[in-house]
Amino acid sequence: MKINIGRMLSLLAGDPQADRAVPPTGFTARLTVFTSGAMAFLAVFALALSLATGRLAERWASELAQTSTLRISAPEDQLDAQTKAALRVLEQTPGVAEARELSDDEQRALLEPWFGPDIPVESLPIPRLIEIVETSDGMDATGLRARLQAEVPGAILDDHTRWREPLVAAASRLRLLGMVAILLILAAMGAMITLAAQAALSANAQVVRVMRLVGARDAYIAGAFVRRFTLRALSGATGGTLLGVLAVTLLPSSDVAAGFLTGLGFQGTGWLWPLVIPPLAAIIAFGATRNAALRNLRNQS
Repeated sequence: MKINIGRMLSLLAGDPQADRAVPPTGFTARLTVFTSGAMAFLAVFALALSLATGRLAERWASELAQTSTLRISAPEDQLDAQTKAALRVLEQTPGVAEARELSDDEQRALLEPWFGPDIPVESLPIPRLIEIVETSDGMDATGLRARLQAEVPGAILDDHTRWREPLVAAASRLRLLGMVAILLILAAMGAMITLAAQAALSANAQVVRVMRLVGARDAYIAGAFVRRFTLRALSGATGGTLLGVLAVTLLPSSDVAAGFLTGLGFQGTGWLWPLVIPPLAAIIAFGATRNAALRNLRNQS
């Protein structure tokens, strides 16, 4: 439904006489404020999830796209020679900005999540790992594999494609899931406000009949309900948004602890996005209440 902003503002200005048709307190008032606040609170987290997964997808795509790993598996007496040969090949390969062999401490750190901190890397037949950092132009992975196969038979190149694409796809789906969650939250908010408006109209059916007898038009009567419920939704959504933003700021940062929820939040201009939630809730309440009021009044005529 197309909403005229000027008409919406004029309806929100209201008429004190018409406002008497809508009770200032009661379960409909509490229901509207609570629903708007709760949905706004959830919308903040859904928005934070969407923005965080968007950043995560971009970071994984950029970081993993410019790094590769070369694994060398060979007999112990040939391992050093093949490692040096692989490093020499990489130094001569266009598109390779840096290539270095991982130290024992770095390999131990990689294996620690699975085998613990005391794994004896020096005494285990673990393959040598070489980290490759590519230039912005990238390297020819197919050509490099062919040369390595000829000169370093124990080398296996992993350009992280099989890791990068599923991770980026998963992050993109999570971002889409966050957007769908926001739409469902807003739809649920509109449905609850519609029910609250219909209940208020039914409870004040006698007042509405009296207003009609003295010449009040349906648009005039509906305007009172629209104004009251829109302002209730705006106030509830404002409080819910503030609580949601506060809760997001209390989440652990990525520097404090490791885990999926670390880094979930807003960064930079992303902090401005929660400001959209209260006006959006007011617009939804305006449309839902106006449709419900006019439909209910038509049915009563």
